[in-house]
Amino acid sequence: MAIGVRVGPELEQRLDRLARSLGKSRSACVREAIAQYVDRFADSDEARRQSALIAEHSSSAHWSEQLPDWADWTA
Repeated sequence: MAIGVRVGPELEQRLDRLARSLGKSRSACVREAIAQYVDRFADSDEARRQSALIAEHSSSAHWSEQLPDWADWTA
């Protein structure tokens, strides 16, 4: 199944650099990231909390606007 995801230019460039450094495709990196996220947060209250926070900030922000620092999103 194909899933489309929009990311900002900076994240796209970072993903491309990471994929090249790992010798993987962009899609392979995204698949692995999604699999790890699902494994970690499936049926979790934390996943619902994080999703709500992201939705709250994403609905009002344009993709090119500065978003909050999500460095502690797993805390």
